[in-house]
Amino acid sequence: MSDTYISDLTFDKSSIIQKGEYENCIFLACNFSELDLSDFKFIDCLFQECNLSLALLNKTVFREVTFKNCKLIGLRFESCHSFGLSFTFEECQLTNSSFYLLKIKNTAFKYSQLKEVDFSESDLTNALFEGCDLMMATFEHTILEKADFRTSFNYILDPEINKLKGAKFSTLGLSGFLTKYNIEIE
Repeated sequence: MSDTYISDLTFDKSSIIQKGEYENCIFLACNFSELDLSDFKFIDCLFQECNLSLALLNKTVFREVTFKNCKLIGLRFESCHSFGLSFTFEECQLTNSSFYLLKIKNTAFKYSQLKEVDFSESDLTNALFEGCDLMMATFEHTILEKADFRTSFNYILDPEINKLKGAKFSTLGLSGFLTKYNIEIE
């Protein structure tokens, strides 16, 4: 990995970044779609209105990173460096992304499209799903203890194969627990 260390800078759509460590940086409307971001380090950074769709994230570090209004389609977050992995997503599109096997306790997903996202075997203890669309998202052997789904919708969860102790749901979302039984609820 390069020894490049950059802190406290703002990058925009005309900026070119090189492999290195970025701390306390802001990325505004940058297009990183399909780029190889492997081995990059982002610490205490903000990505706003950026496109990272289909970017390669092998050993990428995300620590205390916030994504706001970003397009993050088809990302394989399980390829990231897992140590200290922490992020927040606000008003993002994460369709077809994967968090398979990740320990991402306390992660906040706010008003985001989480369609067809794979959360299988991940630890989402105390995660917040606020106003999110979880259409066809996969939860298999997922730890969702104390997770908050009260304002999210279109999720299907099997309580027999997921850990849900202390999780919060609204009565409108409870039908997602019964989908596998192929019954009608009115």
